[in-house]
Amino acid sequence: MSKTEIAAYLITLGYVGAFLFLSLKQARASGQPVWIFTRGSRSQRLPALLFKLGFAGSVLWPPVRALLGGEAAFGMLSGLPGLMLTVSGAGLALWAQLHMGRSWRIGAAEGESGAIVDSGPFAFSRNPAFVGQALLFTGLFLVRPGVVELVFALAVLVAIALQVRIEEGVLRRDLGVPYLTYQRRVSRWVGRPC
Repeated sequence: MSKTEIAAYLITLGYVGAFLFLSLKQARASGQPVWIFTRGSRSQRLPALLFKLGFAGSVLWPPVRALLGGEAAFGMLSGLPGLMLTVSGAGLALWAQLHMGRSWRIGAAEGESGAIVDSGPFAFSRNPAFVGQALLFTGLFLVRPGVVELVFALAVLVAIALQVRIEEGVLRRDLGVPYLTYQRRVSRWVGRPC
């Protein structure tokens, strides 16, 4: 593995470790479980599976690939832009998770929504944690543009697209007018509301 690949892998390990640690900490602080994929609708099964594939793969595949002697990459893209996306994505996702505090959930289930968080990164995106994860996995693919890395990145991007729509429906039903007002004011991703 190149130095850039090692750096991206260490950032990924750090992000996944921090994500899990903060989720556990936030569950203890709120007195409620934060993993609620299994409490939500059956439509969350596919996004949950895709997230697990992407996250577990990004942690487990690089050492396996190194032990096996690597694989053919699509071409040598510059690793620096990918590394910058990886760092900024991990940072944004962790900032959003920290900022949510007791409202942090993984998945969506009616009656289990936290309070609306509309400050910090949530002032410019309704889904900054997902935006950060999308940047992170896109960056990982750019650092090492291989077939397996593409599969992991696409798994996470598809999971994000599916999960956001599910969560928005749950939040509209749980939080009503305050969420609709927030939805009109802040974009789903970044920028002007859509």
